Amino acid sequence: MPTSRAEMDKLGWKDIDILLVTGDCYVDHPSYGVSLIGRMLLSQGYRTGIIAQPDWKNTDCMKALGRPLIGAGVTSGNMDSMVNIYTAGRRLRREDAYSEDGQTGLRPPHALVVYTQLVKQAFPGVKVMIGGLEASLRRIAHYDYWQDKLRPSMLVDSKADILSFGQGEKSVTEIFRRLLAGEPLGGIGGTAVLLGKNAALEFKPTEKYQELPSWEQTLADRDAIMTATKMIEAQMSGVSSVGFFQRYGERILVVEPPPEPMTTEELDAVHNLPYSGSPHPKYKKRIPAFETIKHSIPAIRGCPGGCAFCGLVSHQGRHVTSRSIDSIKFSAEKICERKDFHGTISDIGGAAGNIYMSRYLNPEQCEKCRRPSCLFPSICPNYVCDGKEEIEMLRTISKLPKVKHLYINSGIRLDLTLKQTELFRELVRNHVSGHMKLAPEHLDPKVLRLMRKSTAEEFFEVMRRFYEESAKCGKEQYVIPLFISNFPGCGEKEMKTVDDFLNKNNWSPQQVQDYIPLPMTMGAAMYYTGKDSNGNAIPVNRGLKERRGQIQVLKKKRRGPKF
Repeated sequence: MPTSRAEMDKLGWKDIDILLVTGDCYVDHPSYGVSLIGRMLLSQGYRTGIIAQPDWKNTDCMKALGRPLIGAGVTSGNMDSMVNIYTAGRRLRREDAYSEDGQTGLRPPHALVVYTQLVKQAFPGVKVMIGGLEASLRRIAHYDYWQDKLRPSMLVDSKADILSFGQGEKSVTEIFRRLLAGEPLGGIGGTAVLLGKNAALEFKPTEKYQELPSWEQTLADRDAIMTATKMIEAQMSGVSSVGFFQRYGERILVVEPPPEPMTTEELDAVHNLPYSGSPHPKYKKRIPAFETIKHSIPAIRGCPGGCAFCGLVSHQGRHVTSRSIDSIKFSAEKICERKDFHGTISDIGGAAGNIYMSRYLNPEQCEKCRRPSCLFPSICPNYVCDGKEEIEMLRTISKLPKVKHLYINSGIRLDLTLKQTELFRELVRNHVSGHMKLAPEHLDPKVLRLMRKSTAEEFFEVMRRFYEESAKCGKEQYVIPLFISNFPGCGEKEMKTVDDFLNKNNWSPQQVQDYIPLPMTMGAAMYYTGKDSNGNAIPVNRGLKERRGQIQVLKKKRRGPKF
């Protein structure tokens, strides 16, 4: 996609049809949502340009490519802008992984709001769509941890014309088709629109829509956030036909049901587009996030887990779609052609490293399912993932002439691992780069239930099998355990369980994660209300002074190795 007038001239373009704006550096790789959407629009014949990390303090920053003839799409980038800018302690981060050389300060807080308003100022009358992770997590009224206050839907704040949640391939295509045809934007799966006073009066909710607590109710009743979160979670299967509406005074926010999940063929098609796999040539220094994924391959869409602290299900849904082995092989062969490739593919995965080719025995059952997780409190009998297809895929890619090593660095689900004996053996023997990341997240049974995570016993059993299998194949390999501090419900007593485990093993984790309440997640609802999903009071550490003790448990220096 062109980023300047000079690049438009080389393409012979006088104008662009669609302008895309992102808070990240422009990296032409399918792991970057804006690049995936941009490549898809280009393949459909739209002249699509991109402005990456605009100078948001300059009101003319959006004018570099001229006025788009059809409309604009805005995203804050691959992360929520507040997560990108601030730590769990509400302090500025020292590095922006999605910026050149890790430079900070190149994107504003609540970037969707700022960028949308700048586009509207630059091009009065141009229709603007907002999308990406930030739009997904903030599509309804939500709690903002960094400001410690409630905020309305991003549509209300940004004054965009439509919001696309989820990955957006299907909804974005339909949005721009309608804009080109001059058709109304209502009723598109995977989108939300804000109805004005007159349109709200004409809105007649049917059984297709459930009413969420209004903005006014949310402000008046702390428990309204929990009510809304539970309602949304019950429809995250990815095949739900239920939408929502939420009142804002005389206006109504209408959130449509999600679009049908992508098929393997559709997911293959968008990943087989001609990505360069590199940052735009204008960048001369390293981009940290790209360095992490440049030799990796995204293979999965969706997550069955429904962990209370994670925003992925709110964004992609629980339904899992996997790319075909042929499509993954196509991506691997392109990586092998890179000049900087030295034989190691760093990862093939997604939300987890062992959910490839997940399937559902009875799809109709999924349509009726209201569980927040396919795996918790136990694995649903309708969900199947035995790992056999993943073994075939790993062996196929490993046979490519230029591939010396193929590692799986996406974290693996402990509960599934215990049922995937052959896959686990394959991973330990051939696809571990010396360390395997295991994420029990905690060890106290009460906290694990609140998190919707596996039991501590499952973690210990997987760890035992890992070391046993490593010894059998003559490899010295280690587990990297990942833990979260200050999750709602975790007090001093519960955190001591983790402390005792780390002391016993003389482990000093280098990757320390202090809990951040992401908008529209169950964890955020528990943090804000001080209650679990059943309405029972739970302890919550809020200020940095209260949180510091648990953070120090994970940062404590111990005698053994640092992982």
